Amino acid sequence: MSRQLAELLVRDRIISPDQFAQAMEAAKSGATSAVHYLIEKKIVAEAKLLQHLTKKYNLHSINLARFEIAPEVIKLMNAETVKKIQAIPIQSKNGTLIVAVCDPTVIPMLDDLKFKLKQNIEPVLTLYSAFDAAIAKNYSGFANVSVAIAKMTKEQQKEREKDDASPSEMVIVHDIESPTTPQDAPVITIVNGILSEGIKRGASDIHVEPYEKRFRVRMRVDGILHEIVEIPLEMKRAVIARFKIMSKMDISESRIPQDGRIKLKASGKEIDFRVNSLPTLFGEKVVLRMLSKGNLQLDLAKLGFEPQQLEVFKKGIYMPNGMVLVTGPTGSGKTTTLYSALSELNQITDNISTAEDPVEYNLEGVNQVQIHKEIGLTFANVLRALLRQDPDTVLVGEIRDFETAEVAVQAALTGHLVLSTLHTNDAPSTITRLMNMGLEPFLVVASLNTIVAQRLLRTICAKCKVEVTVPKPRLIECGFSEAVVANIKLYEGKGCSACNNSGYKGRVAIYEVLDFSNALKEMVLKGESVMDIRKQAIKEGMQSLRSSALNKVGEGRTTLAEALTSTTEN
Repeated sequence: MSRQLAELLVRDRIISPDQFAQAMEAAKSGATSAVHYLIEKKIVAEAKLLQHLTKKYNLHSINLARFEIAPEVIKLMNAETVKKIQAIPIQSKNGTLIVAVCDPTVIPMLDDLKFKLKQNIEPVLTLYSAFDAAIAKNYSGFANVSVAIAKMTKEQQKEREKDDASPSEMVIVHDIESPTTPQDAPVITIVNGILSEGIKRGASDIHVEPYEKRFRVRMRVDGILHEIVEIPLEMKRAVIARFKIMSKMDISESRIPQDGRIKLKASGKEIDFRVNSLPTLFGEKVVLRMLSKGNLQLDLAKLGFEPQQLEVFKKGIYMPNGMVLVTGPTGSGKTTTLYSALSELNQITDNISTAEDPVEYNLEGVNQVQIHKEIGLTFANVLRALLRQDPDTVLVGEIRDFETAEVAVQAALTGHLVLSTLHTNDAPSTITRLMNMGLEPFLVVASLNTIVAQRLLRTICAKCKVEVTVPKPRLIECGFSEAVVANIKLYEGKGCSACNNSGYKGRVAIYEVLDFSNALKEMVLKGESVMDIRKQAIKEGMQSLRSSALNKVGEGRTTLAEALTSTTEN
């Protein structure tokens, strides 16, 4: 149908034959349609196209972006039908179903719908972007949640009228566990919808949060939390219970935190959710961390290292002994960097072991141990045991205390390569952190090879990326050199359906890699300050986090605002 509309636009002289040929060539890949291509390349203005088609076909138009479609209307047409005929139901009244279309050439196909639904069909026109957004919103796996909420609310209302029971008395765990279809148990549809929406959005974390007067779901996408849906408060216990059942937690215990795991298959990919429940003032909060093997990038060259930084990092991990530390806040990608290093080192000739809390991904050829502090299986104890297992390389999930730090240093000094993480703001301050834990300066100097500090920056959405102008004095003030400012091009995302109107899609890591040279070691032994050590490291070629972030701005991968808010001045 898109070709038919594109041909019409040629006849109406909205586009030229050459532009039509370009659009048809782009549509051959199947990744886009001819009309979508014309809109994306700004050959045709979306608003003007709507105006032209409304007049030509004598149809009403609607701003679908501001129109909330009732769940019972959405149920009238399934996702397969909507996508096949490119029409979405928006209102049903007095035997007439109003459907929104963006391409009026599909209108003849609506006759079949008339007989199937036994209703008159009235089409209205809308913008392409609004139509795409409406389908994504109402016909994704999450769209059924509102239908399930409505169904469950109705059922609970009937129960209240019959038994005069409170919401808490109505929710019985086995009632939501035993049914196998969403029609039998709306709470299953709600939970499955939340999980599928998290997968679809690429969320790293899902927060299910009870408060005094509301019960909401938020998702962290590209590092930012977004509220996705509010669930009626009376469903709180049922939804939380369902998550706990799926993750094999004790549903009878709600007074202590619990950990569990959910394993799913989606689109041929295996996805794990690490689940934690926490008792709060108004009920248990559940947070799910998504662990998708498909999203795990284990190629060091693709993580975001600058060429010189990658050279220094590889030099550190290929040394036969010593420590390589990766630092940064929670959620900055430290585990991915370390797993990538292990993947690089993973050879049949080497024995690689890890002590992790938790084990996030299974790595073939690597011996991974899960920490269990409750039974005495701490980082320090596991590390001691691993050193009796003839290791070549050991990964310690995190150095949290003096005992773990001491054993890690001993391992590094006795012919083993030790990889681990710390929570510090930058690379040089890691040295001070180790000494504050109680390690002697000479032990730090003798054991450390390389320190890496990292952050994750949101990348600009490729679908809505546009060039922007920033005054040259402002760029120089931010840290760009005059030579770079003369030729630099800056970009931003204006927001579209692909990025949920945020302008960002995906993330890239930035790094600060400190090569622990002899000069720096001497400074540590002399007790010189972190600032002096930092200045010397930069003098020796260390690129700061701010400098790495500005490089990503210059490459057009992120925005200036993102670089400035995610890093501090050099």
